[in-house]
Amino acid sequence: MRVAVVAEWYPSPADPVLGIWAHRQALAARSAGAEVRVLALRRPVPPLSVARGLLQIPPATGALSRWIAGARTSLRPMVLDGLSVTPVAWLGPPRPISYGTWGYWMTPPLYGALNRLYASWPFDVLHAHLLAPTGHAAAHWIRRRPSAMRPAFVVSAHGGDMISVPERSPVGRRAVLTALHQADLVLANSSWAQRRCRDLAGRDLPVRVVHLGATVTPATHEPDGRLRMITVAHLQARKRHDVVLRSLARLAPERRPDYLVVGDGKQREPLERLTADLGLSDRVRFIGQLPNEQAVARMAESDLFVMPGVEEPFGVAFVEAMATGIPAIGGRGEGGPEDIAAAGEGLLLVGPGDVDELAGVIERLSADRAELRRLGDAARLTVDAHFTWDRCGRATVAAYADALGRRR
Repeated sequence: MRVAVVAEWYPSPADPVLGIWAHRQALAARSAGAEVRVLALRRPVPPLSVARGLLQIPPATGALSRWIAGARTSLRPMVLDGLSVTPVAWLGPPRPISYGTWGYWMTPPLYGALNRLYASWPFDVLHAHLLAPTGHAAAHWIRRRPSAMRPAFVVSAHGGDMISVPERSPVGRRAVLTALHQADLVLANSSWAQRRCRDLAGRDLPVRVVHLGATVTPATHEPDGRLRMITVAHLQARKRHDVVLRSLARLAPERRPDYLVVGDGKQREPLERLTADLGLSDRVRFIGQLPNEQAVARMAESDLFVMPGVEEPFGVAFVEAMATGIPAIGGRGEGGPEDIAAAGEGLLLVGPGDVDELAGVIERLSADRAELRRLGDAARLTVDAHFTWDRCGRATVAAYADALGRRR
């Protein structure tokens, strides 16, 4: 079975973390027996943050030079862990006001790239990550194919593509519906995502839940001394780093854990200011984005993963942390955390904005190291039973086979 994967978010030399889950799923599918090649959509236009930097006095020229160097490397074909990754350059307007339209801008270059790939390597399945913009653009190619030369079309729904994109504009909603209605099979990353896709489509679509995964690792330490907490995520408001900081401030100074924040984003400066305002600078460290392997290693050195965010249809970071043998805290009512918590022990749920509830859980686990250790052991068992990449790969290839059967 030959599978062409199309993704807007996919690792590159400039950003080896972006869309790492899409790459890991592709590797897992290959291990489960599929032949896989990847087309990665690359947008060689500086983001607005770089443009704003150039308007500063003095201009932040370093940001532009770093972006140019990264763009050059990202536009080169590469082999990543044995997978062929071909960049597809495309141009489009600034993201904040136009993301729902990006599929239209992607369509011409992606159309040509898919034609070239199919001519040299006729693939059986086209798998697009995100309903929009990538799934929308891929759906246009599928619709124009002669019936006898049309591969099965699978599209994965991950997060904002089914939450914010269809809500922000009628154009975005049409883009999402195009992908949903054209797909032979939709892959959802949680039970909530499955329901959301069917609600958006207004009918009982073929939607299969395929959870993403993690690699189970041996325990490397025992929880003793001061509690060590960690969050690995982009610094976005929806991840609720501010709630974690405010919960730490509710604890007595001698009971406050050390808190490591791994990740970067536009919320970094506000969060650093909040840390100082709350008097937590001696307990909190922001270390920026790390390659995935290093981030996971930092999790393994910690005692507790904390991310009480919202809009979390899944959340690979939860199972990555649990796979290292530490428990995690997520947001109650969120699709991914609810699915993970239902599968077994190791993930505790709190109200996403409930500072007092989170502070109480942190204080309880800090005082009861035996329970912390027990939950960490249970977390690893939960991942090993339900959320490994091996399991994800087998489920993904089974989904491809289902899509092929539906196509025929």
